[in-house]
Amino acid sequence: MAKTTVLEAKKITKQFPGVLALDCVDFTLAQGEVHALVGENGAGKSTLVQILSGVYSMDSGDIILNGLHADIRSPLDAQRLGIGIVFQELSLTPELSVAENMFPNRQPAARSGFIKQKELNKKAKEIIDIFSEDIDPATPVKYLTIAKQQMVEIMKALSLNPKVLILDEPTSSLTQLETEHLFTNVRQLQQRDISIIYISHHLSELFVIADRATILRDGRVVSSVMMKNVDEDKIISLMVGREVTHKHIDRSGKIDRSAVVFEAKNISHAYQFKNISFSVHKGEILGLSGLIGAGRSELAKAIFGLGKISGGEMYLNGKKIHNRGPSDAMKKGMAYTSESRKHDGLFLGMSIAHNCSCTQLGRFSNAAGFLNDKKIDDFSKSCIDEFKIISTSEKQLVRNLSGGNQQKVLLSMWLGIQPELLIVDEPTKGVDVGAKEEIYGIIRALADTGAAVIIISSDLLEILTISDRIAVLKDGRITGTMDIGEADEETIITYATGKTKQKETRL
Repeated sequence: MAKTTVLEAKKITKQFPGVLALDCVDFTLAQGEVHALVGENGAGKSTLVQILSGVYSMDSGDIILNGLHADIRSPLDAQRLGIGIVFQELSLTPELSVAENMFPNRQPAARSGFIKQKELNKKAKEIIDIFSEDIDPATPVKYLTIAKQQMVEIMKALSLNPKVLILDEPTSSLTQLETEHLFTNVRQLQQRDISIIYISHHLSELFVIADRATILRDGRVVSSVMMKNVDEDKIISLMVGREVTHKHIDRSGKIDRSAVVFEAKNISHAYQFKNISFSVHKGEILGLSGLIGAGRSELAKAIFGLGKISGGEMYLNGKKIHNRGPSDAMKKGMAYTSESRKHDGLFLGMSIAHNCSCTQLGRFSNAAGFLNDKKIDDFSKSCIDEFKIISTSEKQLVRNLSGGNQQKVLLSMWLGIQPELLIVDEPTKGVDVGAKEEIYGIIRALADTGAAVIIISSDLLEILTISDRIAVLKDGRITGTMDIGEADEETIITYATGKTKQKETRL
């Protein structure tokens, strides 16, 4: 028996200056269905869901909700019509309680104006109990894990009694176990006849949780398929219009094993990592793997001068170094890209040109210290071409770029200083498969020039694809190292979890 159609978008078109974001897009959603919206960054996924949720208005088209025309001009209109959305970037207020976050501006209040705290907590608890979550409604959100905060966002949307719930990259910051728990909760929503639009760059997830997928490319619908009738390769080919294969490329001939660019000898932090020793050779890409909390990012930051090393020694090209801060590391020829490009990596409110040039302003200034705008623009144009950054011009604000293009800007920012050592933390987080392939190419090209590269990634396939050698961390220590020819997912997980006792290895 066919399920009832809850939502239908007909011929949705939306144009921004210089960009046709959506071109006559059709989309349907059935009752109790999980419908994946798939496409590369810039394909139109976010634009479509922002139109459905009232963030953007469409230029033309029609939205039918439960058989009736829906006039959605604001997020409030969408909420009233039963459409809720949970964005990738959480919108919670850390200092407020779970209950206060779940019912913003809708708290039960006495005539005096004071919030009825007990009643508020009770209302929140009723929703929390639906998912059997171990969350105290009175707990300030800042004390919850990211996974719990994600669930609070979903429950916040659920408090509005939606019939349609949009989940935008809900697992981007979750572990595998947390992701499985989220899927359990999503299935509970399905049982309540809530229809879900699901967006994720992790295609393997879609085969676990989605019933159907609509694939967008360049603002147009390419296909709508039942997940049981396709495989991941088919989805990728529909997304990018070409075959994409993320496989390891043998780079052994590009690595100079006799030349050590960077070496750490028993470096330690007061409490984040201890007695870490490893080296990276000229032209080599070293992958750092491990579970969340293993100390990978903390190690990278400390090497770059963003954390204090309490013991041990570091060497760059055989010379002992001590970085007092990032500027000190940069002067020595070191570069670092943060895992959080939006919070720590980029100036979102500034242009591509300003971001590309910000790490080397001296190169674009005269003796008096004044910047030469033409030189900056010319350099940024060359970055746009070299890194294949899709944009309207070098003047475009970085916040208006897709995730993959933002990541390319971040890489261009740091590769512009021609580093001898590049540390890249989560290089393709929130990036689609097509952009991943391009970013891997950028990293390999840098290593081919003789630079040493350290890659940190929570994606095992990525580590196995891009690395020449792999080191695995657990609880702030290196528990295993291996050449890529010896590595597989099972071995890495064994070292990362400590399932079998392994002798600590020094690179």
